[in-house]
Amino acid sequence: MHTFSNHPIGLLPMEQNYDPAKPSIAEFFSGRDIFVTGGTGFMGKVLIEKLLRSCSELNKIYILIREKKQKSIKERILEMQQLPLFDKLREEQPELLDKMVPVQGDVSLLGLGLSQNDIEMMRNVSVIFHVAASVRFDDPLKTAILLNTRGTRELVQFAEQLPALRVLMHVSSTYSNPDRYVIEEEVYPAYADWRDTIRIAETFDEQTLDVLAPKYMGFLPNTYVFTKSLAEQIVNEHKDRLPMILFRPSIVISSMKDPIPGWMDNFNGPVGLLVGCGIGICRTMYCDPNNIADFTPVDVCIKAMIVAAWKRGTEPVPSTANQDLPIYNCCISNLRNSTMSQIVEMGRTLSDEIPLDKCIWAPGGGITQIRIHNLIRVLLYHILPAILIDGIFRLMGQKPFKDFYYRDFIEFDVTLYFRNCILGARRYLLKEKDENIPRALTHLKRMKLLDKICKSIIVAVFLYIILIQFDMLGMILYLISYKPSYALEVDCK
Repeated sequence: MHTFSNHPIGLLPMEQNYDPAKPSIAEFFSGRDIFVTGGTGFMGKVLIEKLLRSCSELNKIYILIREKKQKSIKERILEMQQLPLFDKLREEQPELLDKMVPVQGDVSLLGLGLSQNDIEMMRNVSVIFHVAASVRFDDPLKTAILLNTRGTRELVQFAEQLPALRVLMHVSSTYSNPDRYVIEEEVYPAYADWRDTIRIAETFDEQTLDVLAPKYMGFLPNTYVFTKSLAEQIVNEHKDRLPMILFRPSIVISSMKDPIPGWMDNFNGPVGLLVGCGIGICRTMYCDPNNIADFTPVDVCIKAMIVAAWKRGTEPVPSTANQDLPIYNCCISNLRNSTMSQIVEMGRTLSDEIPLDKCIWAPGGGITQIRIHNLIRVLLYHILPAILIDGIFRLMGQKPFKDFYYRDFIEFDVTLYFRNCILGARRYLLKEKDENIPRALTHLKRMKLLDKICKSIIVAVFLYIILIQFDMLGMILYLISYKPSYALEVDCK
């Protein structure tokens, strides 16, 4: 596993043969054209912001974007630049935002959906970050193959047209090989042939593939890990022709401090768990409380990506085939980890300090490994309250709640980090203001009181049914008042 040391950009490889004559990271990226797929996603946004702020002499960053929801690619890039993530850049060096060049395309399309003019415009690209992927675990197999697997093949074919290419980084996942207890920095044998898999996805319709998926994927739990593992095979097969890097992060969540603590744009990972418990809608979890949550702050992950690209780009271009594929596992479970029970406990503590405005019930949540116990909790704490609250909203003429589907580093303070995560969720996801925290605390106290009252009512109703309806009270009183008499005869003769 690669290790890193402190550096102005954040990280540098710790190697005995480090050459001080090499250009610095900023010098390496100076004047270069960079191409980023997935630039409008969580990691892509942080990567672009970091490159512009720390490597400001770069020439252009071309960002692959597809038109979405009646918005043009220019409107989407302007909307992205207004995010709090780019506040520091807008205040200190706003001219650098002009280096962001939107390019219309789609990773799931043949040829990435690029026009010939855009291909010619990007001919001088020398660094590629392939971050685009569908991270939904429930995507249809056809959709996941076309985006995660075939999209990687299409990117590789595009990269082969670039004469100045020095680095092509493919961002995968440490969970792309879930059958391995320990994930080494190597490419494991394929679960299927990626060429055949792409051909099948191009031939059959979505419904047919969904029927075949369980058999075709074998024991793999979802389409995400299956298609990402196949994409790694594509990267490995092209390592002799292109300057490839395989980068595997674990669960990437909120920023630790750069450019702002706690920034995020999704509910993935433990942040979604904390928010769900904090709002009061997540009351039970069916899992092992000792499971390790291997998460990596997004700013740490992005710094490692930039350093890995610099390292690959400053190495001599090999003159022979059979070169090794650089692989980086960006995870921390062997350095700093938190169990699921620890995260839930931190959530309980932090919910009293930083309550959420949108809290609909007293925060809570528990973990159980007993299936029937979990089902009872789901019925009592999830389904019945949801029916009650939705019914109240309908009586009031309001719509029910929308369904939400929440899909120096070693020594950092985990509690402080998750505190910033919750603050970040308040600010950037739930759009709640910090000055509303005192009001939220008052609301939280009311919710806790209501929670106690409801629990007391449930217990009282339960006792009433048991004691009165089943005449258990009379039996108990009879047993208490009953005094047996014993006759004891002693023969003293």
